[in-house]
Amino acid sequence: MTSEADRQRLLRIARDALAAHVVGARMPEAELTGAAARPAGAFVTLRADAQLRGCIGHVEATEPLGVVVARSAVAAGSSDPRFPGITAAELPRLQIEISILGPLAPVSSLADIQIGIDGLIVELGLQRGLLLPQVAAEWQWDRETFVAETCRKAGLAGDAWGKGAKIWKFQAEVFGEDTKPEV
Repeated sequence: MTSEADRQRLLRIARDALAAHVVGARMPEAELTGAAARPAGAFVTLRADAQLRGCIGHVEATEPLGVVVARSAVAAGSSDPRFPGITAAELPRLQIEISILGPLAPVSSLADIQIGIDGLIVELGLQRGLLLPQVAAEWQWDRETFVAETCRKAGLAGDAWGKGAKIWKFQAEVFGEDTKPEV
Protein backbone atom coordinates (compact mmCIF):
# COMPACT_ATOMS: atom_id res chain seq x y z
CA MET A 1 0.00 0.00 0.00
CA THR A 2 1.34 3.39 -0.99
CA SER A 3 1.54 5.99 1.78
CA GLU A 4 -0.72 9.04 1.64
CA ALA A 5 2.35 11.27 1.17
CA ASP A 6 3.48 9.17 -1.82
CA ARG A 7 -0.04 9.20 -3.27
CA GLN A 8 -0.15 12.98 -3.07
CA ARG A 9 3.34 13.21 -4.63
CA LEU A 10 2.27 10.97 -7.54
CA LEU A 11 -0.93 12.97 -8.09
CA ARG A 12 1.13 16.19 -8.09
CA ILE A 13 3.59 14.66 -10.60
CA ALA A 14 0.66 13.75 -12.88
CA ARG A 15 -1.00 17.17 -12.62
CA ASP A 16 2.25 19.12 -13.06
CA ALA A 17 3.25 17.07 -16.12
CA LEU A 18 -0.17 17.43 -17.74
CA ALA A 19 -0.39 21.16 -17.00
CA ALA A 20 3.09 21.78 -18.42
CA HIS A 21 2.20 19.86 -21.58
CA VAL A 22 -1.13 21.66 -22.06
CA VAL A 23 0.40 25.13 -21.78
CA GLY A 24 3.53 24.22 -23.76
CA ALA A 25 5.91 24.63 -20.82
CA ARG A 26 8.98 22.54 -20.11
CA MET A 27 8.19 19.26 -18.36
CA PRO A 28 9.00 19.57 -14.64
CA GLU A 29 11.54 17.21 -13.08
CA ALA A 30 9.62 14.64 -11.07
CA GLU A 31 10.80 13.99 -7.51
CA LEU A 32 11.66 10.29 -7.76
CA THR A 33 11.70 9.35 -4.09
CA GLY A 34 9.64 6.85 -2.13
CA ALA A 35 7.03 5.07 -4.24
CA ALA A 36 7.80 7.32 -7.23
CA ALA A 37 11.24 5.68 -7.48
CA ARG A 38 10.10 2.04 -7.54
CA PRO A 39 9.48 0.30 -10.86
CA ALA A 40 5.76 -0.21 -11.49
CA GLY A 41 3.13 -0.18 -14.18
CA ALA A 42 0.37 2.39 -13.86
CA PHE A 43 -2.55 4.03 -15.63
CA VAL A 44 -3.71 7.62 -15.31
CA THR A 45 -7.42 8.32 -15.76
CA LEU A 46 -8.68 11.85 -16.38
CA ARG A 47 -12.25 12.98 -15.74
CA ALA A 48 -13.88 16.37 -16.24
CA ASP A 49 -17.25 16.90 -14.60
CA ALA A 50 -17.30 13.15 -13.79
CA GLN A 51 -16.99 12.28 -17.51
CA LEU A 52 -14.04 10.26 -18.80
CA ARG A 53 -11.57 12.46 -20.74
CA GLY A 54 -8.67 10.07 -21.14
CA CYS A 55 -7.01 6.96 -19.77
CA ILE A 56 -3.59 5.69 -20.78
CA GLY A 57 -0.85 3.80 -18.99
CA HIS A 58 2.01 1.37 -19.08
CA VAL A 59 1.62 -2.26 -17.97
CA GLU A 60 5.19 -3.42 -17.45
CA ALA A 61 7.13 -2.50 -14.30
CA THR A 62 10.21 -1.38 -16.23
CA GLU A 63 10.55 2.27 -15.18
CA PRO A 64 10.17 4.33 -12.00
CA LEU A 65 6.54 4.93 -11.10
CA GLY A 66 7.00 8.72 -11.15
CA VAL A 67 8.20 8.57 -14.77
CA VAL A 68 5.33 6.28 -15.79
CA VAL A 69 2.75 8.50 -14.07
CA ALA A 70 4.08 11.71 -15.67
CA ARG A 71 4.20 10.20 -19.16
CA SER A 72 0.80 8.51 -18.77
CA ALA A 73 -0.85 11.74 -17.57
CA VAL A 74 0.42 13.61 -20.63
CA ALA A 75 -0.63 10.77 -22.95
CA ALA A 76 -4.09 10.48 -21.34
CA GLY A 77 -4.59 14.20 -21.86
CA SER A 78 -3.27 14.37 -25.40
CA SER A 79 -3.14 10.97 -27.08
CA ASP A 80 -6.21 8.96 -26.08
CA PRO A 81 -7.82 8.45 -29.51
CA ARG A 82 -11.32 8.54 -28.02
CA PHE A 83 -11.08 12.20 -27.00
CA PRO A 84 -9.72 15.56 -28.13
CA GLY A 85 -6.75 16.82 -26.14
CA ILE A 86 -7.24 18.47 -22.76
CA THR A 87 -7.29 22.27 -22.93
CA ALA A 88 -5.92 24.76 -20.41
CA ALA A 89 -9.50 25.81 -19.60
CA GLU A 90 -10.29 22.22 -18.50
CA LEU A 91 -7.35 21.87 -16.10
CA PRO A 92 -9.05 23.41 -13.02
CA ARG A 93 -12.03 21.04 -13.17
CA LEU A 94 -10.06 17.93 -14.10
CA GLN A 95 -9.85 15.04 -11.63
CA ILE A 96 -6.87 12.71 -11.84
CA GLU A 97 -6.97 9.06 -10.80
CA ILE A 98 -3.95 6.76 -10.69
CA SER A 99 -4.07 2.97 -10.81
CA ILE A 100 -0.81 1.31 -9.77
CA LEU A 101 -0.80 -2.16 -11.28
CA GLY A 102 0.11 -5.29 -9.37
CA PRO A 103 1.64 -8.42 -10.93
CA LEU A 104 -0.11 -10.26 -13.76
CA ALA A 105 -1.51 -13.75 -13.22
CA PRO A 106 -2.86 -16.02 -15.97
CA VAL A 107 -6.59 -16.74 -15.94
CA SER A 108 -7.47 -20.37 -16.58
CA SER A 109 -11.17 -20.07 -15.77
CA LEU A 110 -13.60 -17.16 -15.74
CA ALA A 111 -14.43 -18.20 -12.16
CA ASP A 112 -10.93 -16.92 -11.23
CA ILE A 113 -12.00 -13.32 -11.99
CA GLN A 114 -13.29 -11.14 -9.14
CA ILE A 115 -15.39 -8.20 -10.34
CA GLY A 116 -14.23 -4.93 -8.79
CA ILE A 117 -10.97 -6.52 -7.62
CA ASP A 118 -9.29 -7.77 -10.81
CA GLY A 119 -8.42 -5.92 -13.96
CA LEU A 120 -7.95 -7.86 -17.20
CA ILE A 121 -5.61 -8.04 -20.13
CA VAL A 122 -6.59 -10.03 -23.23
CA GLU A 123 -4.03 -10.77 -25.93
CA LEU A 124 -4.11 -12.59 -29.23
CA GLY A 125 -1.19 -12.15 -31.59
CA LEU A 126 -0.33 -8.45 -31.69
CA GLN A 127 -3.73 -7.37 -30.39
CA ARG A 128 -3.95 -6.49 -26.72
CA GLY A 129 -6.61 -4.85 -24.58
CA LEU A 130 -6.73 -3.86 -20.93
CA LEU A 131 -9.55 -2.81 -18.62
CA LEU A 132 -8.88 -1.63 -15.08
CA PRO A 133 -10.61 -3.32 -12.10
CA GLN A 134 -12.91 -0.37 -11.46
CA VAL A 135 -14.41 -0.50 -14.98
CA ALA A 136 -16.39 -3.72 -14.48
CA ALA A 137 -17.75 -2.53 -11.14
CA GLU A 138 -18.63 0.90 -12.56
CA TRP A 139 -20.60 -0.66 -15.42
CA GLN A 140 -21.99 -3.49 -13.24
CA TRP A 141 -20.70 -6.17 -15.59
CA ASP A 142 -20.60 -9.87 -14.82
CA ARG A 143 -17.45 -11.91 -15.56
CA GLU A 144 -18.48 -12.88 -19.09
CA THR A 145 -19.30 -9.31 -20.07
CA PHE A 146 -16.05 -8.02 -18.54
CA VAL A 147 -14.00 -10.53 -20.52
CA ALA A 148 -15.97 -9.86 -23.73
CA GLU A 149 -15.50 -6.09 -23.34
CA THR A 150 -11.77 -6.56 -22.73
CA CYS A 151 -11.63 -8.65 -25.92
CA ARG A 152 -13.38 -5.84 -27.81
CA LYS A 153 -10.93 -3.31 -26.33
CA ALA A 154 -8.19 -5.43 -27.94
CA GLY A 155 -10.00 -5.20 -31.28
CA LEU A 156 -11.08 -8.83 -31.07
CA ALA A 157 -14.47 -10.51 -31.16
CA GLY A 158 -16.15 -10.65 -27.77
CA ASP A 159 -15.76 -14.42 -27.66
CA ALA A 160 -12.04 -14.45 -28.53
CA TRP A 161 -11.27 -15.58 -24.96
CA GLY A 162 -12.75 -18.96 -25.86
CA LYS A 163 -10.89 -19.12 -29.17
CA GLY A 164 -7.24 -18.88 -28.20
CA ALA A 165 -6.85 -15.40 -26.70
CA LYS A 166 -4.80 -15.32 -23.51
CA ILE A 167 -6.24 -13.64 -20.41
CA TRP A 168 -4.31 -12.23 -17.46
CA LYS A 169 -5.68 -10.63 -14.35
CA PHE A 170 -4.12 -8.06 -12.05
CA GLN A 171 -5.09 -5.99 -9.09
CA ALA A 172 -4.50 -2.28 -8.76
CA GLU A 173 -4.13 0.27 -6.03
CA VAL A 174 -6.49 3.04 -7.12
CA PHE A 175 -6.51 6.58 -5.74
CA GLY A 176 -7.22 10.04 -7.00
CA GLU A 177 -7.96 13.63 -6.29
CA ASP A 178 -11.11 14.06 -4.21
CA THR A 179 -11.56 10.29 -3.84
CA LYS A 180 -11.16 7.87 -0.97
CA PRO A 181 -8.29 5.37 -1.25
CA GLU A 182 -9.12 1.95 -2.71
CA VAL A 183 -7.09 -1.22 -3.03
